[in-house]
Amino acid sequence: MVLRPTGDGEEADWRADVLEHLEHAHEFRLPRPIRATSGRWVVDGWEAWQWVPGAADETRVSDVVRAGDAFHRAIAGLERPTFIDTSDDAWAVADRMAWEEKPLPADPMLRRLAARYRRVESPSQMIHGDLLGNVLFAEGLPATIIDWAPYWRPAGLGTAIAVVDAVCWHGAPIESVPALGQGVAEWEQLLARALTFRIATLHLLGAWDSALAERHAPVVDAIVALTR
Repeated sequence: MVLRPTGDGEEADWRADVLEHLEHAHEFRLPRPIRATSGRWVVDGWEAWQWVPGAADETRVSDVVRAGDAFHRAIAGLERPTFIDTSDDAWAVADRMAWEEKPLPADPMLRRLAARYRRVESPSQMIHGDLLGNVLFAEGLPATIIDWAPYWRPAGLGTAIAVVDAVCWHGAPIESVPALGQGVAEWEQLLARALTFRIATLHLLGAWDSALAERHAPVVDAIVALTR
């Protein structure tokens, strides 16, 4: 098994309840949660999961997107849990900022992205908001999705965040961005919000500096150009 700390017991309980019985598909599989002898999912801030073989490969963006799409189809019928509105960590707050539910940090890159916003009509559902490094690959087995970071947004946002992460941090060419979102409704708008989310998170964590600004600037330019 794998033991991991959890910061939000309500979210951890909800996630384990869902994944205990969620059916796998040929495009993805999941580790199953393991109960304590008491029957609880979380004990003293820790949760346990089945260990599965595999390793992340952030260069396999198309495969990550494919697994994520299948996972999002499998969870499309879930209702919105209450913790979506009460979570207050940096990632949850940045998500609200990216969707104009809270003010953005004062930053020229964020202002440029927000200026390209248009209304998004795609319906929201539960999604995985951190796919790229949390899809494991093992020869002969379906991709394994781990460490579900749950958000209530259009399913295509999960793909957009994975693509933004791949371009900003793992050498994926900027030119590949349009093709990676082929078939995703309102792709350019979701990209703008995905990059806003990542930059806002870095601000909230106190990590944003000139080096990170330089790293993200070409991606901001590319996404602004796509939304014209």
